[in-house]
Formats: sequence, structure tokens, C-alpha cells
Amino acid sequence: MSGGDTRKERPASFQGLELLPVHLYVLAHLRKAGVDYAKMMAKMSELPLSLIEDAIKDLMEAGLVERDSGSAIKRSKARFKKAFEVHKHHTYSRLSREGELFVRSIDEKWLKNYFDSLFPGGWKVVRALAEAKNFNELPKDLRGDKIREELLLHRFITPNGRKTTFFKLLVEFLSV
Repeated sequence: MSGGDTRKERPASFQGLELLPVHLYVLAHLRKAGVDYAKMMAKMSELPLSLIEDAIKDLMEAGLVERDSGSAIKRSKARFKKAFEVHKHHTYSRLSREGELFVRSIDEKWLKNYFDSLFPGGWKVVRALAEAKNFNELPKDLRGDKIREELLLHRFITPNGRKTTFFKLLVEFLSV
């Protein structure tokens, strides 16, 4: 990767871009899907379209994502498509070579450092939440108000404590 070893940087950043969970989701989604467009990512994750579009723009500026050229797309390239071939009616994105290498380098150690840098004990909380039905079923030491605020801020839970679709997809795509 250009710019040296990114693991020496803060775990939640990539060449100056502060990686938010939505950025991580877009990267993981594109790794799984091959190519896709913002509206479909927003629909699947139930996040606002503007949030996904901003994340894609940030990732393009960082060189991790690029536009996919061409007028038609085959299912072999866009793995979430149901039709064999579709004509593009949206702006499709895909991982750049650097983005592909970065996503491949994400392992459990990187995820632990990433979530712990988001908020104290983040990795432990994310793993526990992935296993629990909702926030209220977390162990008592992980149900503090500050943790709840962080989970709400990052859109991991709803105000009533249920896991969001975004969170479920994020942990599935990252194999947490």
C-alpha cells in the first residue's frame, strides 16, 4: 500500500481519514457485493442515503473506493443482483486495489483495536451485542449510560435498545 504501513496509524484512521463504522460498512459491503450503488447500500442497512453517499465520497477521496465504469453489469460482478445482467441506472462503486488490500488486512486484532479506539471497551461491547438479542441483555457491566450513548451515536442500537439492521450487517460482513 502506498503511504507506508497503515497499521502504524491510529486504528480508526486510514491515511488521514477517520474511519467511522459507516465507512467500515461500505468497505465490507463492497467486498461482499463486488460492486453496488449507494441507494441499495442505504436500503439494505436502513441508514440514510445521504450518510452512505458521504461515506462513499470520503472513501473515494482516500483512494479506497472508485466508480465502476460501463453501462451494464453482470451478476458475476455484482453478487447481490438477482438478474443475470442489468443496465446501470445508478452510479456504481467498487473497491479500488488499495481498498481491496486494506479490507483483506482487517483481522480480529485490527477490529479489536478499531472498536476499542471508538469507545472504551468497544470490542468487548460489540462482540457481546452481536451475541445478545438487544442492549438490555448485555451483561450488567456493559449496560452503562455512556456505552448506551456510544452505541446510539454509532447507530448500533435503536433508542429502545434493539440492534439495528446496520449493526447486524456490519458484524456479519466483518465476521465478528
